[in-house]
Amino acid sequence: MKIAVISDIHGNKDALKAVLEDIKYRSIDKIYNLGDTLYGPLFPLETYEMIKSTDIKSVSGNCDRILLQSSSENPTVQYVIDVLSEEHKSWLMNLPFSIQTDDFYFCHASPENDELYMLNEITPNGVTLKQTEEIMNLVKDIPQHIIFCGHTHLPTIVYLPNNKIIINPGSVGLPAYEEAEPFYYKIESGSPFANYTVVEKRSGEWIIEQLSISYDTTEVIIQSEGQNRSDWARALKCGRV
Repeated sequence: MKIAVISDIHGNKDALKAVLEDIKYRSIDKIYNLGDTLYGPLFPLETYEMIKSTDIKSVSGNCDRILLQSSSENPTVQYVIDVLSEEHKSWLMNLPFSIQTDDFYFCHASPENDELYMLNEITPNGVTLKQTEEIMNLVKDIPQHIIFCGHTHLPTIVYLPNNKIIINPGSVGLPAYEEAEPFYYKIESGSPFANYTVVEKRSGEWIIEQLSISYDTTEVIIQSEGQNRSDWARALKCGRV
């Protein structure tokens, strides 16, 4: 079994196209998507068509959930809501919170909350890795050996003393962002590349590849600027905010 795990596409059709083309050359058996697929000032409808035309198993993210509102004071959320059809909304509504197989557990953020970072702690001094005990407590009821989460957009692998491995594949479509709550902080991958993960079992051992794929960001940067999201344009250009 060789799987690819993608996450946090955020309507970036060009990044998704590059990632899917790379996946095609790697003899991947299955593709899993950890959510936050359509939200953003970019190309939600084109992204949806690419996901639906490929055999990808998706879970729901917090930014998928908010698109089911009838309206929003956030202009970017409203932009996406306005273009979604009933087909798109039905797809979003029916996304599962998590997916489980014999070996893998997939969720957007953490096993019980689609907004709680599983691996990272937000502090006044920046973003740090959570203590091992805190992470173990979050996954104590998960029987699978390998657990996937997204949400932070930071490619990360954490090995736990109970032999579990938690993997964040990073973001396909948005390499950096900033938030004001609970206090100002920023997440930066440091590059404009699209990130995803490939996991394969060889001779009884798990091989994990964290991949960074370059692509032409010209169109998504222009689209971001046209939607008055200069923060997205900066992030897409250099992976920093």
